[in-house]
Amino acid sequence: MVRERVKKNMVRIGFALLLALTLYLVASVLRVKSQHGINQNEGLYWQPRDSIDVAMMGSSHIHCNVNTGLLWEKYGMAAYDYSGAEQPLWMTYYYLRELYRYQNPKVIVLDVYAPARFKEDYQYRWIAENIYGMRFSLNKLEMLSVSVEPQKIPQYFPSFAVYHSRYDELEKDDFESFFWDMEKKEAFKGYTPYWVQNPQQRSVVSENRSAGLTDKSEKYLRKIISYAREKECQLILIAAPYVLTAEDQKVYNQIGEIAAKEGVPFINYNEYYDEIGLNFTTDFNDASHLNYWGSCKFTSYLGEYLKSLSIIPDRRGQKGYESWDDNAEMIREAVEAQAGS
Repeated sequence: MVRERVKKNMVRIGFALLLALTLYLVASVLRVKSQHGINQNEGLYWQPRDSIDVAMMGSSHIHCNVNTGLLWEKYGMAAYDYSGAEQPLWMTYYYLRELYRYQNPKVIVLDVYAPARFKEDYQYRWIAENIYGMRFSLNKLEMLSVSVEPQKIPQYFPSFAVYHSRYDELEKDDFESFFWDMEKKEAFKGYTPYWVQNPQQRSVVSENRSAGLTDKSEKYLRKIISYAREKECQLILIAAPYVLTAEDQKVYNQIGEIAAKEGVPFINYNEYYDEIGLNFTTDFNDASHLNYWGSCKFTSYLGEYLKSLSIIPDRRGQKGYESWDDNAEMIREAVEAQAGS
């Protein structure tokens, strides 16, 4: 009698495990994947806990322009590009809170291109890239509450309700994202280079006026500054290089004033094209993003500044940081593949 009961329980447990595995496999295959924010978001959860020393945050100007492999090889910085396309500051604030659930970075580098360029209170164009990939939590629900109008929430949450019908869209990459690919997932640090060389007209902007930061953006910029202070980390505001406009510069002037009053560094790298060594013929993918070669120049220049802070340890050779070696190798293989194509 006891043996029969044990046998039935084992069958039930086996069925439950099989059901759980099936649901996991289906969800892993069907979930939306993208290197414009979703993969960067999801990739955070695969990083060794408390291993990230420098978190790069903001819009695609981060994950396209900041080469994590180069920061590692040249400076030994354990950096991660935790960003999403056109990410508004209110989403960045909740990203920051999510980051500190798993990591304790010494430095946060935040690019402020998005609040300079995009002014709507609800920014839907790339919003999915900043939602999918984040685990369910109260923090995610709070982010949704300030990012999406109530009647539109079902379009983005719950995630499975959105992507369960992707059967006709599946590609090879959809079948290469399971827990047994852990080393590959851990090696991804968010960096997503562009490979096209599109010549651009160098911007020459002379604008001293200060205006254009929306009330909502200013509110969340100040919340980010306050949160970083609470966590006792060094927050650095930047504008990564691109083809600057006068309207953007007005916002940067306003952000610079806020940063100065708050005692936070703000560096507009559009004022340092020559020092960075940018070539407007070869180093841009488009007017808004550097390509791989431009990103290497910018990353080196940014890395020198970060090194000068003397608060970021050199982790090369340390146990637990092998995935950054893997990340550098992954990027080298991508460069070789592009050279051979």
